[in-house]
Amino acid sequence: MTTTLSRVATTTTPISTRRLHIFHHQHTAMVTMMGRRRYASTALLALTASYSVQSFSASSSANSRIIRPFTTSSSAGIFGVRGGSTQQDPRRIHQALFSSSATESPEATTVVEETMTTTTMTPAAKLEALRSKMKELDLDVYLVPSGDPHLSEYTPDAYKRRGFISGFGGSAGTAVISHEDARLWTDSRYWNEAGLQLDPDCWTLMKSGQSKVDTISKHLAKAATAKYTETQKPLRVGLDPYVHAASYPKELTDAFKEAAKDELADEDLKIAEIDTSHPNLIDPVWGDARPPIPTSPFQVHPLEYAGKSVEEKVADIRKEMESKKATLTVFCALDDVAYLLNVRAQGDIETCPVGIAYATVSQDAVTLYCDAAKIQSDELKQHLKDVTIKPYDDVVGDVRKHCEESSKNRVWIDKKNANLAISSCVPEKQMIDKQNAVTPMKACKNEAEIQGMRQAHIVDGAAMAHFMSWLEQTIVVEGKKVSEVEVDLKLTGFRAQQPGFKEVSFPTIAGVGANGAIIHYRAEEGTDLLKYLDAETPILIDSGGQYTYGTTDVTRTWHFGAASEEFIDYYTRVLKGNIGLDRMVFPENTPGFVLDVFARKSLWEAGKDYGHGTGHGVGSALLVHEGPHSISPRFANKEGLKRGMVVSNEPGYYEDGNFGIRIENLIEIQYVDPKHDEEAPEGDDEPKSAEKKFLKFAKLTMIPIQKNLIKKDLMSDEEFDWLDDYHQEVWAKVSPLLEKDSPGWKWLEKSCAKIERK
Repeated sequence: MTTTLSRVATTTTPISTRRLHIFHHQHTAMVTMMGRRRYASTALLALTASYSVQSFSASSSANSRIIRPFTTSSSAGIFGVRGGSTQQDPRRIHQALFSSSATESPEATTVVEETMTTTTMTPAAKLEALRSKMKELDLDVYLVPSGDPHLSEYTPDAYKRRGFISGFGGSAGTAVISHEDARLWTDSRYWNEAGLQLDPDCWTLMKSGQSKVDTISKHLAKAATAKYTETQKPLRVGLDPYVHAASYPKELTDAFKEAAKDELADEDLKIAEIDTSHPNLIDPVWGDARPPIPTSPFQVHPLEYAGKSVEEKVADIRKEMESKKATLTVFCALDDVAYLLNVRAQGDIETCPVGIAYATVSQDAVTLYCDAAKIQSDELKQHLKDVTIKPYDDVVGDVRKHCEESSKNRVWIDKKNANLAISSCVPEKQMIDKQNAVTPMKACKNEAEIQGMRQAHIVDGAAMAHFMSWLEQTIVVEGKKVSEVEVDLKLTGFRAQQPGFKEVSFPTIAGVGANGAIIHYRAEEGTDLLKYLDAETPILIDSGGQYTYGTTDVTRTWHFGAASEEFIDYYTRVLKGNIGLDRMVFPENTPGFVLDVFARKSLWEAGKDYGHGTGHGVGSALLVHEGPHSISPRFANKEGLKRGMVVSNEPGYYEDGNFGIRIENLIEIQYVDPKHDEEAPEGDDEPKSAEKKFLKFAKLTMIPIQKNLIKKDLMSDEEFDWLDDYHQEVWAKVSPLLEKDSPGWKWLEKSCAKIERK
């Protein structure tokens, strides 16, 4: 692995202060940055909510250059920490890094810092090394997706290969590298980010969804046709079967056949070959600098929050297996495994409480495939006493063996969530390719899960009240400016004070002014993009928390000064869209795309729109993005909405280079009887008098909406009533968690007061 690296140009660069990512690890909060680590006690993390960010982080050197994303050190630090590993004794770290008074006086705290240097390859050098390997294997093109072996949206650092090779840090996108050029496909959420991070001398940004931009399969089909026409030889496409979906080769093959038919008048011509026989080609380029695969231990997810035991879940799955005549079912998605076995993990993937593992269920066994280091506590061992634990890498061989034992054995795999390596072990005649049994169970929350989600949003509202009172005091009363990074840290600090808080549910988006228009913006110290909030500039804050009992996700857009008439108009239209969707009553199993128009209607009337979906599913103390349901214009997702699902409601409007507006609530789906305007208590029981089942939304998010940004002549009386009713509900549920007459209590009281309608 090191010979390739020794031949290419490298530069040694000191790492400057990066954006801080905070999460809890046992009794310790760990603050991590690319290439360096800081540790603080949980108490100190909470106290940062009351102090300036400068008291918590050392400033970076004025001469320090910023390292591009995904350049990590290959040397271990003072505690042997390397890559993304968090497996350290928190007591030892705390003792080593803090004096006895550290948690009592954050202003006096001296944080011992591990400053490392890293040897970084230039973008051109990375591509040169990869192309050298491609040439050895006679590959014309190599594909590098975002995913890991579990096709996760958020991936461990060790699997961020596309980020390493391209420099683009977004969670969605695919790199396509040939010997002539390198291209990155990503959707509209990431165009701004990718444009800033890609080296234009090496990379071309392909804006997925634009009419003149080919899809990857069409681009490759054109390349295959051109090569075959010139040389009579097929285009050789390389990919790693462990990080591509099982369905992907067919998508490419269909495109190649269509191109051969249209351009060469013979669809049977072999104009391309897909080679999946080699280990991932990015790894030898990354070399020793690649972070290790994490092995954070699993923890038991308590039954009081899970609501259903492992035994009950397995019994339900086996009934489904019987109906499909399946002898084995395989679970590849990390949240499926966590849900099935009532376990969570912290540290494998930033902001995601899941662990790297597979699981299988047969009629007589449940097997968990994971690193042995993940099974540590006696409580966990007792919890999994009826589960067979096997090495992570055994899953492919075991699935293949099951198929070989009998031609009558049939394996149930949801190919949308399975990688090619696993699915290719199963002959087509033995494959059951259907949505797996866990997906609908996980999506339709049981009563314990719904109660946990409600509680999580109430405590999240208390954290936001504390934060907003601080922010308003700092900006409006004291006239100070606050950086986007400090906004992030302060908000996380207030969340950390809430019971059951584990970590943020995704990297906080705090975008001031023009940065609010970057859909997945992440503030970083020392970058040209970093902005400071004042009273004359809006800020969009999209954030959430992972609690033991639930997951939150909320977006609010704030403006503390005199907003322009244009801004107020668009803000009101976004709010009207949120209200319009929230008030809908609809038949059970209505697909989300049918409802999407109600969130966009007011913007459409002004000739405006937004490029992202309106709503995504959310897990219960699991992933902040969960399927199978969504609310978006995508007709392809025909999944019907059902009682117990949780979905986001987040219309927005964005002007590049100017501002972004988004208002997001999480909402749960309940039964309702539209004939009698009734709903069952807490949405538990089906309505008795309705001829067919109807559904409605109930708000989970308990955070006020800024009233002085509303253009009142655009609002109807019904919309004003909705806003007042919502604020009354927020006040009733959140105010008991706040000390009376405290700054947070006063802010909430003011923010929840009835709006003047004239």
